[in-house]
Amino acid sequence: MEKFVIHGGKPLHGTVQISGAKNAAVALVAATILCDEPCVLENVPEISDITKCMKILREMGAEVRLLDKNTIYFDTKGIEKPEVPYELARTMRASCYFLGTLLGRFHEAFVPMPGGCDLGDRPIDQHLKAFKALGASDEIVNGANHVTADELVGNQIYFDFVTVGATMNAIFAAVKAKGLTIIENAAKEPHIVDLANFLNSMGADIRGAGTDVIKIRGVDYLKGVTYATIPDQIEAGTYMVAAAATKGDVVIANVIPKHLESITAKLRKVGVNVEESDESVHVWVDGSLMKTSIKTMPHPGFPTDMQPQFSTLLTLAEGTSIVTDDIFDNRFRYVAELRRMGADISVDGKVAVIQGVGKLKGAPVVATDLRAGAAMVIAGLAAEGTTEIDNIFYIERGYEKIDEKLRGLGADIQRVYKPDANEMELSG
Repeated sequence: MEKFVIHGGKPLHGTVQISGAKNAAVALVAATILCDEPCVLENVPEISDITKCMKILREMGAEVRLLDKNTIYFDTKGIEKPEVPYELARTMRASCYFLGTLLGRFHEAFVPMPGGCDLGDRPIDQHLKAFKALGASDEIVNGANHVTADELVGNQIYFDFVTVGATMNAIFAAVKAKGLTIIENAAKEPHIVDLANFLNSMGADIRGAGTDVIKIRGVDYLKGVTYATIPDQIEAGTYMVAAAATKGDVVIANVIPKHLESITAKLRKVGVNVEESDESVHVWVDGSLMKTSIKTMPHPGFPTDMQPQFSTLLTLAEGTSIVTDDIFDNRFRYVAELRRMGADISVDGKVAVIQGVGKLKGAPVVATDLRAGAAMVIAGLAAEGTTEIDNIFYIERGYEKIDEKLRGLGADIQRVYKPDANEMELSG
């Protein structure tokens, strides 16, 4: 086991390069199953979720090769059985994307129930609703979803609420279905657009991605391409908040500023300076931080994946801030860890009331999920004294070399090996 040890209180300075988007890349990797020829993905983040996706494909029979640390070659024609290995699927949420891609290619998919961060109940009923509309049936067999179809035929799909995962799975299943599929109340996130662009570059016919109505006309063949993943808006937002929390001066490079508009707007509201360029944003603080209210919303609203990081920033602001996040049940689990560091936060259901305390103090804390882990890192960077963060495997699900990037900005953060309980018992 490993942990991060941070000696905080140092403003971040310099330039940081943002990696490819986690939420896009896991879908693009799954999408290679639909490609009838080899393809290459560039700007793929070097994170554990991608490593697991690659391992899933290899165990299913695909040829997957690293051309360099962020460029991957895929040839999935060797996959013969549409079944995802149980132990790998249960460790990550994105394994559910293999339902749509395997169904789209083989008209059958056998995928164990997905795992990942514990953010409460995240059912896949809307995914299954989309598959059923296209002609598939489903059942649970030995804890796995088994979805089958004699053929897939385009149809109208309406989601009861906006859902990124189900929108992507509907696209996967529809891209080779017969006829026209219309998805209504579709998610509009940048990674939805990136997925559509990737598939369209192969020869798919997808229109309307980025709006709430997506139209897909099925095709028979998808050719091989080389495609670069978009930059990660959440990683970029995390470094923007880290710069603000430490009252630093940082250029966040390799970004699409339009994808960051909701984050930029809130940072400016609390008194942070943000200057946009073509492919970068410059963030610095030269005054006090002020209170604000936040409500997470589907894109283009404020993203739930940035709520823990921004809430950490608000503990350092003047006055009382209100944060509402009703997208995931367990999104406020990190609050108990921030309290260890001196934060004054009360939670009632989906609402957190944050009384600014001006400063945090270092303490031993735990990453309870991916974005909570990022929040702990930000808190440690801003705090006086030393912060130790356990369960950093959560952080590494979505952030490429976060400790190295932060050291490049002047942070005092080290990765330290920590013996687990069994090793300690044996050594005793």
